[in-house]
Amino acid sequence: MAKVVLSGYYGFDNTGDEAILYSIIQALRDKKPAVDITVLSNNPAKTQELYGVKAVNRWRLNEAAGAIKGCDMLISGGGSLLQDVTGLKSLGYYLGVIALARSLGKPVFFYAQGIGPVTSRAGRLMMKLVVNRVQQITVRDEQSKNELQAMGVNRPPTAVTADPVLGLEISEEDRRLGRQILESHGIDFNKPVLGVSVRDWKGSTGTLKQELARCCDRFVEKGWQVLFLPLHHPGDIAPCRETAGFMKNSSAVLAGNYNVQEFIGITSSCTMLVGMRLHSLVFAARAAVPLVGISYDPKIDSFLKQLNLTPACRVEDEKYDILPYMEKVSADLEGERQRLKEAVKVLEKKALHTAELVCRML
Repeated sequence: MAKVVLSGYYGFDNTGDEAILYSIIQALRDKKPAVDITVLSNNPAKTQELYGVKAVNRWRLNEAAGAIKGCDMLISGGGSLLQDVTGLKSLGYYLGVIALARSLGKPVFFYAQGIGPVTSRAGRLMMKLVVNRVQQITVRDEQSKNELQAMGVNRPPTAVTADPVLGLEISEEDRRLGRQILESHGIDFNKPVLGVSVRDWKGSTGTLKQELARCCDRFVEKGWQVLFLPLHHPGDIAPCRETAGFMKNSSAVLAGNYNVQEFIGITSSCTMLVGMRLHSLVFAARAAVPLVGISYDPKIDSFLKQLNLTPACRVEDEKYDILPYMEKVSADLEGERQRLKEAVKVLEKKALHTAELVCRML
């Protein structure tokens, strides 16, 4: 039986990263049902319960090293693990896990990683030294491939696939569950629903929140309902409530810490989505829910580009011009749904291809 260890930002109640983990597990089990999976997690007990896998504490070196020593492959990713925007320590942790695996003679597979930004001299040097020693690299977009090349990573060849979540199937049960949750929050499905994902970012996003609130008010005046979706629990609750507080009309903020399937169902029940969080946009795209992206990081721009879209604005803009984008998308909802379906068809195949490459390597 093949044994793999998964390393990523798992067990932190971040719905986007949990969706990546869930997607990778599902894709691997679909291709290789008997695969034995162990996850390096911040909350091993919860990870085991949610996904039916083994899990060890990612912070305990003896547990992590023991799991890696007994495996056939370390899978690093997906998500934006290899960046130093959130600090050099984070980058050092993930590169350290990779270096540990290589020191134990274990092959390393990069699973649809999002690379960068890595801006520090030390970070870029560490990337070059460590990543050139892995066995196979897949990244989720062309920008990540270019970023690796710019840092001097020239082996092994880098394959561009797609975010693992784009390979997930959304079942009717997921959709039914999502509708039930929204109905419990007072959502009336006789009216269109605008989902909104907001997060805090470095610097002030107060002006952006106020402008977004103004846009939401305009849609309420047109007969829409506004639902704020905190993807990182509890971190996103405060910015969602703050934005809702700027509105003149009433709105709802999703309460509770929902799992991946529940959140996918919730997103698929929206009529349209405006999102800052990358995986709010990925969920919407996978569910063919028309979307408007707000960029705080190059990964947002890269994903929207894959859908032939551009962001409505960036957090660093002096002026936010979100409303015209929202009105344009809402004016042709059915056309936008069809365009998303066509774009995601291609990305879905690429997402599932990553799991095929893992199985070939095993």
